[in-house]
Amino acid sequence: MQTRNVFADLTPDIVISAVEKAVGKRMTGLILPLPSYINRVYELQAMDGTRLIAKFYRPGRWSEEAIEAEHAFIADCVADEIPVIAPLPLHDGATLAQTHDILFAVFPKRMGREFEVTSDDDWRRVGMVIGRIHAAGARKEAPERIRLHPRESTAQDIKLLEDGGFVHPDFRAPFRETTSAILEVITALYEGVQLSRIHGDCHRGNLIDRPGEGIMVIDFDDMMVGPPVHDLWLMLPDHYSRSRREMDLILEGYEEFREFDYASLRLIEGLRFMRIIYYLAWCARQVDDFEFQKNHPDWGGEVFWGREIADMQHQFQVIMEHKHAWELEH
Repeated sequence: MQTRNVFADLTPDIVISAVEKAVGKRMTGLILPLPSYINRVYELQAMDGTRLIAKFYRPGRWSEEAIEAEHAFIADCVADEIPVIAPLPLHDGATLAQTHDILFAVFPKRMGREFEVTSDDDWRRVGMVIGRIHAAGARKEAPERIRLHPRESTAQDIKLLEDGGFVHPDFRAPFRETTSAILEVITALYEGVQLSRIHGDCHRGNLIDRPGEGIMVIDFDDMMVGPPVHDLWLMLPDHYSRSRREMDLILEGYEEFREFDYASLRLIEGLRFMRIIYYLAWCARQVDDFEFQKNHPDWGGEVFWGREIADMQHQFQVIMEHKHAWELEH
C-alpha cells in the first residue's frame, strides 16, 4: 500500500516562519517536536525568551468550524476561571492560522507534572474541575462536533470499518454480529440521557498538577457532545464494578458545581465499547499515513482483528453484567 505523510511540508523553517507571522514575534531557531498521536506539536521560543507550543492539526480530521468550536469551549472555561490552556489570540484576533493547507494554533507553554491520585481528596478535586467544565459546557451547543451516541457516532464508525474493508475477511461476520448485538443493548440504555459539551478524552494523562494552582485540564482535541459521565469513567482505575468508591468520591466533588444524573452511570461499560470503536475508526482514517504505518505495522492483520474481536466479546459480557447489576439495584 502506498503511504503518504500529510505533514511532509512542515519543515522546521516553515513551522518557525508560520508561527512568527501568526503571533507577530520573532522566534529563535529553537524547535522541539513534542509527542502527539494525531497532530504535530512543537515547542518554540520567541526572542524575548517566551516559550510557545504550536499545534498543527491533522488535515481532514476536523473542519475549521469544528476546531473553532473546540476553542470556543476552552474560552468559555477560561471565562469561568477554570484552569485550562487557551490558544493565544493571533495578530488578526483569531485563534487559528493556516500554512501549506494545514490549520494551526499557538498556545502558551505551561509547566506541570502529570496528576497522580494519592488520597480521597484527590478524587474529589478531579470531580470538582470536571464538574466546572461541564457547567460551562452545558450553556452552549456545538453542532460542529461529534455526538457521542450509539446510533450516531458509533454506528458511523462501525460503518466506516465495514464499508472501508478495514476488518480482516476472517472476522467480518463476528465483527458484524458482535457490534450489532452490543449496539442494540446500549442504545436502549441511552434513552432519556442528556448530551452536552464534554472534554471527550478526560483521562489522567490530560490532567497536570501545578503547585499552588491545582489541577489543570489540557488537550480538548477530542471535545465532543456526549453524556457527562463519559468524562468521569475515563478517570476510573478499573471497570465500574471495581471502582465504585472512586466514582463516589469523584461525584462528591462534581456535585459541588453541577448536578449529576446518577442514572447515566448505567452507560459506563457501553461507553467503554464505544471508545474501542472510536479508536479503531481513528486508526482506519489514517492507515495510509506514513507515520502511522511505521508506528503500527501490525494494524489490520489477522492477529490484530482476532484480538480486537475477543476484546469486544469480553466487553459485551461486561456490559450485560453491568446492565443486570444496575437493574437489580434500581
